[in-house]
Amino acid sequence: MFAEENGLKGDPRLQHISQSIRVVPHFPKNGIMFQDITTLLLDHKAFKDTVDIFVDRYRDMHISVVAGIEARGFVFGSSVALGIGAKFVPLRKPRKLPGEVIFEKYSLEYGTDCLELHVGAVQPGERAIVIDDLVATGGTLSAGIRLLERAGAEVVECACVIGVPEVKGRCKLLGKPLYVLVEPRQVDQCF
Repeated sequence: MFAEENGLKGDPRLQHISQSIRVVPHFPKNGIMFQDITTLLLDHKAFKDTVDIFVDRYRDMHISVVAGIEARGFVFGSSVALGIGAKFVPLRKPRKLPGEVIFEKYSLEYGTDCLELHVGAVQPGERAIVIDDLVATGGTLSAGIRLLERAGAEVVECACVIGVPEVKGRCKLLGKPLYVLVEPRQVDQCF
């Protein structure tokens, strides 16, 4: 579900967050309108508003694990974890974690990828959320859900700053709620 549909309709923070995201046409390849969150991070108020909205949502949900998808999910996930008093667990690309790992492969538009999690980072029964910057197809978030569940966690919800309009009608991934702050901006709205 989009934040606007869940009590934040007309909240000026959402418009400010959206406006702070730069659109880079044809990056990394032709036809892609890349949603660059680095400009959101440069705007202290937009970054704080983003984190505050997530913290307000998850503060009373008894979340003990915030899992962030590499790499932009680390930025938001670690901040939210601090704000709600949970531990942050990175879900990393292959061969980035030094200890023993479990992994989950997933399909991309042109190939496959993999997420890894340190063995022992999550305990059975812990309540978790998964955070990333953007959801398009849900493949990466779904891999994160499967990985955490294999480790014994109870995944409560997935959260993203940006969600493509196609996910608007789809408010669940693998049966888990999906919470999104804003839709992608179009190139004619770039700054």
